[in-house]
Amino acid sequence: MRALRTVAPGPDVLPALAAALDGGDALRVGPPAADVPSDVSDAVALVVETSGSTGRPKRVALSADALRANTAASAAVLGQGQWVLALPTHYIAGINVLARSLAAGTEPVAVEGAHFTAAGFVSAASRLTAAGRFVSLVPAQLATLLDDPAATDVLATFRTALIGGQSLPAAVRERAAAAGVSVTRSYGSSETSGGCVYDGVPIGETRVRVVDGEVQVGGPGLAEGYLGDRALTAERFVVDDGMRWFRTADAGEWDGARLSVTGRRDDVIVSGGIKVSLGAVERLLHEHGFPDAVVVRGRDERWGEVPVAFVTGDADAAPAVAAIDAALGPAGRPRVRRVDSIPTLPSGKPDRVVLERTANG
Repeated sequence: MRALRTVAPGPDVLPALAAALDGGDALRVGPPAADVPSDVSDAVALVVETSGSTGRPKRVALSADALRANTAASAAVLGQGQWVLALPTHYIAGINVLARSLAAGTEPVAVEGAHFTAAGFVSAASRLTAAGRFVSLVPAQLATLLDDPAATDVLATFRTALIGGQSLPAAVRERAAAAGVSVTRSYGSSETSGGCVYDGVPIGETRVRVVDGEVQVGGPGLAEGYLGDRALTAERFVVDDGMRWFRTADAGEWDGARLSVTGRRDDVIVSGGIKVSLGAVERLLHEHGFPDAVVVRGRDERWGEVPVAFVTGDADAAPAVAAIDAALGPAGRPRVRRVDSIPTLPSGKPDRVVLERTANG
C-alpha cells in the first residue's frame, strides 16, 4: 500500500505531484475530508475528485504511468514550453498543466486572484521566460480574453490555447481565428488523465470507439478506477476483447479517424467548465414553490451551456434562484422562462424536446 497525502491548492501542489510521480506518497488536491483513506494501492499516484450525472462525488484514481502517457502524448502534438496556469489544481486540467511543466523542466506561472480576469492573465504572461508559451482554458475564459484587446494581443503570441472542459462555441472559435489566436480543442476527463483527443483526433496511443451512441475511450491514460467504489468502476470501465475502455456517457460519432461529440447522454451540462445536474436544479425549483418546473439545457456563446427553467404561475422566482445558487453555485442558476402550461407527451410526462427547442429557438 501507498500513503495518500492531501495538499491544499497552492504552491505545494507542484513538488507534491513531482514526488507522487516519482514513487512517493500518492497525492490528492483539495480540502481535508473525513472519508479520505490514509493509503491507496501501490498503483495509484493521484486521486482527482469529480462528479457525475447525479452530482455524487467520485474519486478518480490515476497511476503515474497513465498521467505520464497523457503528458507525453500532448507534448508530441503541441510541443513543449512554459505554461500559464489558469485552472484550479484540484481539476485534472490544472494537474495536467503541472505535469506538462514537470516533463518540460519549466516553471508554470499562475494567474493570480480569486477569479480569472484578462488583467490577471496578461500579468501572468508577462512573467513567462520560455519561447514556447501555452495556456489551458475553458471556453468562458477564452471569451473573457477575446473581450479584452490587450489580452487578445498577448494570447495571439502563444503557440496555442488548449480549450477543454466543454464544447467550444463556434462563435468564440471564429473570434479567436479572426484575432490570430491559435486554439486547440481538447476532449477528455479525469478518467482519461485529462484531454486525450485534440481537435477530434486521438493523441498518442488513445483509442476511440462509439458503442450504441456512447463515446468510449481506451489506451494507457485510463484511470485505475474509482477509489472505494468497485461497482461504479465495473460499470464505467469495461474490458472487450482484451482492451479496456472507459464509458464516457457522452454521445458522439466516430468515423474511424475523427471524433465528434454531440452532447451528454445524461442530464449533466457543463457551464463555464463546471458540471451542473439539470435534475438537481429542477428538484430545488420543485422544493421552492415551482412544483411543475422543468429544466432543460440552453446554449450560450460565453458559458457553453446554461440551465433554462420553464415555470408556470406568477410567483417570485428570486428566492428559488438564490437557493439554487447557494446549493449548486453560480453555474446552477437557471434562466427562468414563464409559460402558460408545460407541454406534455401522451404519457403525461413533460415534453423536454419541445422545451429544449423553445429554449434554444
